[in-house]
Formats: sequence, C-alpha cells, structure tokens
Amino acid sequence: MRRRSLIIAVPAGLATLAACGDDKSDSSKASDSTSPSASSSASSAPPPKIVDGPLPAITAGAKFGEKPTVAKGSGSPSDQLAVKTLITGNGTTVAEGDYIQAHYLGQIYSTAKIFDNSYDRKTPLVIQLAQGSIIDGWRYALPGKKAGSRVEFSVPPTWAYGKEGNAQAGIKGTDTLVFVVDIQNAFNGKSSAKGKNVPQTDSALPKVGTNTDGKAPSIEVPKKAAPTKLVSEYVIEGDGDEVAADSTLLVQYKGVVWDSGKEFDSTYSRGQLASFSLQQVVKGWAQGLTGKKVGSRVLISIPPKLGYGDQPPAGSGIEKDSTLVFTVDILAKM
Repeated sequence: MRRRSLIIAVPAGLATLAACGDDKSDSSKASDSTSPSASSSASSAPPPKIVDGPLPAITAGAKFGEKPTVAKGSGSPSDQLAVKTLITGNGTTVAEGDYIQAHYLGQIYSTAKIFDNSYDRKTPLVIQLAQGSIIDGWRYALPGKKAGSRVEFSVPPTWAYGKEGNAQAGIKGTDTLVFVVDIQNAFNGKSSAKGKNVPQTDSALPKVGTNTDGKAPSIEVPKKAAPTKLVSEYVIEGDGDEVAADSTLLVQYKGVVWDSGKEFDSTYSRGQLASFSLQQVVKGWAQGLTGKKVGSRVLISIPPKLGYGDQPPAGSGIEKDSTLVFTVDILAKM
C-alpha cells in the first residue's frame, strides 16, 4: 500500500494533520458535471480495440479551444473505441495515470444530444486518467496524445456507463457516447512550476531550489529561530489564475521539519501528484496558498498553531509543536 499524503486535515476540526487523505480524493470534483467520471455500474471489461471510426463530423467550432458542433452519428457505431486526432499538438505526451487539463463536449452518438460540455462553463476539467477516476473510454483513448491536441472518440456502453447508463445525464445503457476533447495540458510525477524566479534575499528564511526538472527542490533551513507567524513567499512566480480560499489544487510538494531539516512527506518521493481542496487542509496550507498564482512554487513556513500543534500524526517522526517548512508547486486549479 502506498504511503498517503500527510497534508489532509482530520475531520474533527483540529489544526492537526493525519495520514487519512487520498491523493486522488478530489480529482472528480474538478467539475460540477458527472459525465466523464467513473461509473460504478460499468463492468470491468478487457481493453477495447482502437479503431478509426465511424465518427460524426464536426460542422462548426473546428479550432482548438472552440466549442465544437458535432453532427449526429451515421449508421451503427463501432462496438470498440473509435479514436481520431483532429488536431495534433506538440506538448507533453499523455500517459495513463497522468492528470490532464482539458475542455470537452460529450453527446449521444445516435441523437446528437449534448449531455455535457465544459466550454459553456468556461472552466476546463482537470482529472486523472486512472481507473476509478474517469470512464474507461477516456483512459484508453487519450494516452499517447499530446497536449495541444483535439481528439474525437466514441465510447460504447462497455467502456462508459455500462448497461445501467447514467440517468442524471440522460444516458441510456445502450447509448454510445461521442466526445471531443481539447487537451490543454498534462501533469505527472515529473511536473514542476513554470514562471520567473523570485530573489530569496531574507537570510532568516529557508532557501528553496529553483530547478524545474521534476526532481524535488532542495530546502536549506537556516540555523536560526523559526518564525512564529506564517510565512508564504514566491520562489517561482507563475502567471496563472489566483488561488481562492475554496480552490481545489493539483500540486507537487515537499515538507521538512525546521529544527532538523528532516523530510517527512513528499510527492516527489511517492512519484505521485496530490490533489485536495484548501478547505480540507491545515490552516497553514490554506492561508499560505490562497492568493498565490497557478504555475508558482511557494515557500511556506507553518508555525505549530497552524499545523500539527501538539498532535502530530503517529509514525510521522515529527515532534510536538514543530514548525514545518514546505515547498509547493501549484500545477493547476481543479
């Protein structure tokens, strides 16, 4: 069993952290839609064959990022996964298990009825291409595609919502679905902040590495007393949207104890990104990241009253009333 993140707050309202969260716990909350989320009713089926068609034509909105208009399907749809790359991007290649940021439209093959789209919400979906996070059709159709690509694919019930369908979305158990997906970005265990380096001139604060090669940045803690108040400073300043107090984020992070410099938690060590709502984490994280920009690397020094306090997680190796130091790469808002 993989080690779980320590940054999630315990539900009882304590200002402590516990190993009770799951890195993927909020991946399905990226949108108020349920359409591409994994179906509990679909059976565990063997992988489909990838075929060329048939796929309905796009009659308007053919450019990347534009809301497409998709024609009604002609004839019988494939009983396998029909996939076509309409626009080929030149960004990061997507792999199963990665997170993607994408706009999408979904409709029923036989009627052209749209059951969901993110274009009207003006908010792209950020979700992991992993079993249990999204319908299987997505995680089979999109790996190997590059960010910047537009992909159209049809998904029969076997790799969508199964025989029960999705009543909330108006999808029957016999419906084949058609999706058009604009892959804006892809994130994996080697993703890093993107922005401009910010001078670290305060000798009383830890110095954080500025490497963006996907490896864990160094944290050099000074031989000085820890700050008694929360510190939150840019190491790398991105140019994305500002984080709100209720945002759900996709991040890389590393945490060390101020007094010893000992690492106690890290997404880099696990090789897996973390996603969480700022309403679920300890106060130091929530306050330290609110207002910061997506794409940034942030240094956070958390005093005990905003972190673990006198109740550190069992087995964490952290002493009571420890000041904690984090470097956090804000990869995306979900």
